[in-house]
Amino acid sequence: ISHCDVDEFLKEMKKVAEESYRVLKKDKYCAVLIGDTRRNKHMVPLGFKTMEVFQNAGFLLKENIIKQQHNCQTTGFWHDNSLRHNFLLIAHEYLFVFRKPE
Repeated sequence: ISHCDVDEFLKEMKKVAEESYRVLKKDKYCAVLIGDTRRNKHMVPLGFKTMEVFQNAGFLLKENIIKQQHNCQTTGFWHDNSLRHNFLLIAHEYLFVFRKPE
């Protein structure tokens, strides 16, 4: 999945969201764990794009839980500076908890 084109990934996630919405009973929950990515040295907010896909399928966002991601690939310079100056790089994932409305 990390080598997928972002638009193609979102197109496939749309199918997942729509099918999940179809089969899930009303007032029940669906959770998705996803992180952001980088393409051509730029950050792509894949998590939020995926969240929108599920909302567009009809789900309501119940929770957005931010989970620390371990064993990330960061360069030494940025990792060291992020610790020194108290900021975070892409070192987290989102656990989106969606609810199908009644």
